Amino acid sequence: MTHALTIHGHCDPRFESVKKAFVGLMQSPFERGAALCIQIDGETVIDLWAGIAGPEPASHWQHDTLLNLFSCTKPFTAVAIMQLVGEGRLDLDTPICHYWPEFANAGKASITLRQVLCHRAGLPALRTPLAPETLYDWDTMTGLIAGEQPWADAGKRQTYSPLLFGWILGELLRRVDGLSPAQSIHQRVAMPLGLDFHIGLDDATIARCAYMARTKDDVDDEAFGRVLQYVLTEPNAMSSLAFANPPMVLGRSNEAGWKRMTQPAANGHGNARSLAQFYAGLLDGRLLESPLLNEMLREHSAEYDPTIQTPTRFGLGIMLNQSDVANGSYGMGPEAFGHMGAGGTIGFADPERGVAFGFACNTIGSYVLMDPRARGLANVAMGCL
Repeated sequence: MTHALTIHGHCDPRFESVKKAFVGLMQSPFERGAALCIQIDGETVIDLWAGIAGPEPASHWQHDTLLNLFSCTKPFTAVAIMQLVGEGRLDLDTPICHYWPEFANAGKASITLRQVLCHRAGLPALRTPLAPETLYDWDTMTGLIAGEQPWADAGKRQTYSPLLFGWILGELLRRVDGLSPAQSIHQRVAMPLGLDFHIGLDDATIARCAYMARTKDDVDDEAFGRVLQYVLTEPNAMSSLAFANPPMVLGRSNEAGWKRMTQPAANGHGNARSLAQFYAGLLDGRLLESPLLNEMLREHSAEYDPTIQTPTRFGLGIMLNQSDVANGSYGMGPEAFGHMGAGGTIGFADPERGVAFGFACNTIGSYVLMDPRARGLANVAMGCL
């Protein structure tokens, strides 16, 4: 950044070292804007923001700046689904086609909701080449998914689903909850907690959104490098198609069409505060009763994932801590859980310490799992507990 750095917000004196680490991060010439929020047992101990929100240097990050949370969206959707499970309207081990008959096509009759949630449904990508505008057509995308042949037999292999996860679960919300996916998630997750979290933005909300940009071209993460190599050299490979069919969602996040659409895996918009508040709501039982939350957080899959080219460990719609994997740890306790988002944004909770953590940035990084910017802040916060 070329302008003078001003840090806004609140920091409990006990966490002054975290604020200093945030200041140090924002002094990097590569950073544009970012926000950090940490709650401990429901008390907000850090709520900081700084930097540039828009493409122009004079467009400063505000208290209510929003940005694309990418895959940090997935747990919000998974919680809405788990609430329907708790109400007896969905069953984790019932085939998807019970609720969505067309889904049974092309060998998918046995795929269950549980398998979709833990990325063992074999549906990370579509083989049919898609035009860019197809991304915005819900009925076309769900129709293509219904006709797609799985890449692996149900339950046999973990294959992370960056985007199809959202259309599959969103279609279930639409059919079972009787609302649009965005309405269902808003009423079930955002409203009860008062979250500034949105899927399918109106013009006023779009006006609050940060501009997403890359300011550094180096690839420091081996897993990201492997995925990028597939995209560049093997365009028909499963990993390539998962991220680039429809073409390059990550590069389209500033488009108004992307912000207005509903994509419950990847285009939720919020900020660090809404992420921390969401995970605080999971920890204190406001979103899910304990048996449902425990099932969500139970390890369902843990192995090398050929979509994102790294070992990963999943509950149901949740990434679990991996202390033995590069960038796989949240930087706190072994029971920590949450989800990474493309570009560096992260939300997670550490139930042992009562921590709910949200970090959001509009400088897109090159890490498949946890970006070291967020992990560094979490490590410093751990030292304050």
